[in-house]
Amino acid sequence: MFAEVNCRSHYNGKVMDTSQQKVDVNILLVGAENVGKTALTVRFITRRFIGEYGDIDWIYYHSDRIDGRDISFNIWDSIYSPGASGRITEKQLQWADGFILVYSICDRSSFNVVRQQLQHIRHCKSKIPGSVPVIIVGNKRDLQHRRTVSSEEGRLLALSLGCGFFEISAAETYHGALLVFHELLDLIREARAIKKETHGIKGIVRTVSAVFGRRRTE
Repeated sequence: MFAEVNCRSHYNGKVMDTSQQKVDVNILLVGAENVGKTALTVRFITRRFIGEYGDIDWIYYHSDRIDGRDISFNIWDSIYSPGASGRITEKQLQWADGFILVYSICDRSSFNVVRQQLQHIRHCKSKIPGSVPVIIVGNKRDLQHRRTVSSEEGRLLALSLGCGFFEISAAETYHGALLVFHELLDLIREARAIKKETHGIKGIVRTVSAVFGRRRTE
């Protein structure tokens, strides 16, 4: 049981190259306590659901073969610390290629935490060319009778800031967790391709400027 907003960019370049080298992606999970960050991660990695976890900061490693490429997922399941921007550190921001922000549809305060964290990420990453790969996840969709955050609110937040959006139940299905991580992988690939293209164009401009600069001084 899940809902999705597709936020793929309209970038027309080829995202994947033809090489067979291993691809590493660093994914940071953030959100308030008890929203299901670890449950989502473990569901994706093992297909199993385990409802209770200790409050620990942990990086999970998972390898898979997707579209003919070997993909290594490095997933940092971060602890939430109350305070400005949920205490996302500079180290985490520099490490991450993409972000998954998780809230519980039964907990409006967790939705507000995601909003604050997202604004902080956008501000810190504003100088990077292209969009920042981000997926917002509304978890615990199986608890509709306790819902305090509507699906529309989640979609609007994601659309307003160019993020992907899913509503899922990590407790009920593996497929929703799979879609979340695979969608973020696609966004990271797109961001890397755009960054590579941008650096290539800048290199050409610098070369042309150097050539014409020398000619003017001759």
